[in-house]
Amino acid sequence: MKSLELFNLTGKTAIVTGGGRGLGEQIAMGLAEAGANIVLCSRKKSACDEVALKIEALGVKALPLTCDVTKQEDIQQVIEETKRVFGSIDILVNNSGASWGAPVVDMPLEAWQKVMNTNVTGTFLMSQAAGRVMIEQGGGKIINIASTAGLGGSHPDVLDAIGYNTSKGAIITFTKDLAVKWGQYNVNVNAIAPGFFPTKMSRVIIEQEKDTLLRSTPLKRFGGDDDLKGSALFLASNASNYITGDCLIVDGGSHAG
Repeated sequence: MKSLELFNLTGKTAIVTGGGRGLGEQIAMGLAEAGANIVLCSRKKSACDEVALKIEALGVKALPLTCDVTKQEDIQQVIEETKRVFGSIDILVNNSGASWGAPVVDMPLEAWQKVMNTNVTGTFLMSQAAGRVMIEQGGGKIINIASTAGLGGSHPDVLDAIGYNTSKGAIITFTKDLAVKWGQYNVNVNAIAPGFFPTKMSRVIIEQEKDTLLRSTPLKRFGGDDDLKGSALFLASNASNYITGDCLIVDGGSHAG
């Protein structure tokens, strides 16, 4: 297979959770530009509807659905509808996420549980449901969206969100363990750990700590509108067939400092 053909997703179907905005939208657009049909799901379907129109303008199909990833009944509906419309589930991007900023001593239990349920339990439930289909069909690609916050501790002046950091660390370990469990089924499981991208979740932190963050970023900029497309496409395509259990860090080099 020629090099460029390794990245061709024509005829493939990808589910992108939280695909209605931010990093999820960017990833969904990148996979669609490579030829994949996209299932967009989030709690707010209206946002997915808007992205679906952009995707279909590329000449591929898009299916926007409502889904709360902490609810098994919602997930099962997404899986069944995806199979009904497209016949297969080739790629799953677990992007839905939540955060809550508060000092550790003040973190409400409900806030901790919300972050862990969405980020960790939601990733498990969606992977489990889509994985059953992938195993039955003989393979697939799962991409979990972690964060550089999950690689270690964060100074409280920059990111005081212990639930978020903990959940993203859990995603990295979950990715590695699931890759070991499902390699025998030809299911590749990898993660992407983005650094700071100007999204709804991170915009306030970026505005407040811009100079500090850029000083520790070798490339001297934040993530842009195309900076996750290549990473996601690589892990979703045949180009990464011999890679599993890895975490690709996309942070402008901040982790290396």
